[in-house]
Amino acid sequence: MIETNVLREKVLDLAIRGKLVPQDPNDEPSSVLLERIRAEKQRMVKDGKIKAKDIKNDTIIFKGEDNLHYEKFADGSVKCIEDEIPFDLPEGWAWSRIRDIASVKGGKRLPKGMSFSSCRTSHAYIRVTDMKNHSVNTDDLKYITEEVFLQIKNYTISKDDLYVTIAGTIGVTGEVPAELDGMNLTENAVKVTDIQINKAFLCLVLQSEFVQQQFQDKTHQVAMPKLALERILSTLIPVCSITVQSGIVSKFGEVDSLINLIGEEKEVLTEAISMTKSKILGLAIRGQLVPQDPADEPASVLLERIRAEKEELIKQGKIKRDKKESFIFRGEDNSYYLRTGELVESLEDWDFEELPDGWSVCCLGELCDYGNCTNIDTADIADSAWILDLEDIEKDSGIVLQKVRQGERNAGSTKHRFHKGQVLYSKLRPYLNKVVLADEDGYCTSEILPLEFDRNILPQYARYFLMSPAFLRYANKCSYGVKMPRLGTADGKKAIISVPPVKEQKRIIMAIELAFAKLASITEHLT
Repeated sequence: MIETNVLREKVLDLAIRGKLVPQDPNDEPSSVLLERIRAEKQRMVKDGKIKAKDIKNDTIIFKGEDNLHYEKFADGSVKCIEDEIPFDLPEGWAWSRIRDIASVKGGKRLPKGMSFSSCRTSHAYIRVTDMKNHSVNTDDLKYITEEVFLQIKNYTISKDDLYVTIAGTIGVTGEVPAELDGMNLTENAVKVTDIQINKAFLCLVLQSEFVQQQFQDKTHQVAMPKLALERILSTLIPVCSITVQSGIVSKFGEVDSLINLIGEEKEVLTEAISMTKSKILGLAIRGQLVPQDPADEPASVLLERIRAEKEELIKQGKIKRDKKESFIFRGEDNSYYLRTGELVESLEDWDFEELPDGWSVCCLGELCDYGNCTNIDTADIADSAWILDLEDIEKDSGIVLQKVRQGERNAGSTKHRFHKGQVLYSKLRPYLNKVVLADEDGYCTSEILPLEFDRNILPQYARYFLMSPAFLRYANKCSYGVKMPRLGTADGKKAIISVPPVKEQKRIIMAIELAFAKLASITEHLT
């Protein structure tokens, strides 16, 4: 799938490199613009609008006769900064520091002992959590009283400013909506104010990967990462003519709208593909995906064979009879019932009549060793062994995102052993739908159950059944635990599974795989 955030970053990179819009050689060079800004600052100092200390660290970046970049400081000293220059700029562009084109001022925390107002006031307090999508989300704004405002009134932000987060999450940048003009700013962000170039252009520059990386490199690494004001002021940025700045803002706006549209369509398509896969699985387990063949051995014969083989193993003492084993039977009233030990439950809510002739139903526990796992201490696991954790499995698809070996993972808890061909079912958060068919032996977290199915049940069919909407609904309904819901062993064993003839299982698997491959192809074409 197209990653729209990556696409946006690429366009931003083109923008700050001067490759998003054509250059006009007749435009005023940015060096003239920067010189005019410096002159204006000197005039403001002379008029008393700003203090001399506010511009004492301003510098001029230029190219020397050797074609290298140099920086001239207020005291007249010059330093070569060629190692800071990441790429060449178009003719007429120049490098600058943020301090040379704007000021940076901090926000303010609430005075000690004071708290937010319990009701809305005329003074909003903008927090980092409110700064989203390069703007300010007003859904959950906090407000302060007049008393609090009077103590921190010098720490407001204007609609003409930009914000940059400086604590925790570093470098989030955006503009302030007009309706929040003059509101208070958190101490975990700064305002970029007195901006002497196009504000929207500067906002794009600050969002670029090049500037964001500078912010990260300049961050003081302590328990709570923090970006100092002085480090922001020294950040290197490209500057072009006002005309080109406006052109970049306009063009990026057009492209960004298209990127957002792609993102929206991507979400719609992703949801449609997911729903289609779910529908396919739903049809498959009800016998509506492929045609039936009356010559196939009925599933009822298959189940009788499975039960007979189990009885023989019990008779031989190789396995023990499960006194709480669940099985389905049809009563004298022709209705279906579930027997677990001495308990009998009606299954009137299950629509068995939708199943084709030749199909049967039974409990999951009749077909596999649900919940019977072999625990292995990690000290006994070889470094080359596959260790499967829940984080390795993609939700809904069951795709293994990565294979990690014990030597790499160094897992510390007891694991379940599994074998190639077993179905690996995640009992934790069953709504995530993480079901894998093992393609090699390995070990997994105890939250995953390795299921060994009877030879008359193809593991691929079993996996698709466990991923079907019907089983998902059952698992979610029966799960216990609020924060970490799990499907218990008893409920897992008595889950109802529809069983087609073996030959039809094969046809179902082929049809599902073909349909899923076509859906995957659609996804690939968006890349």
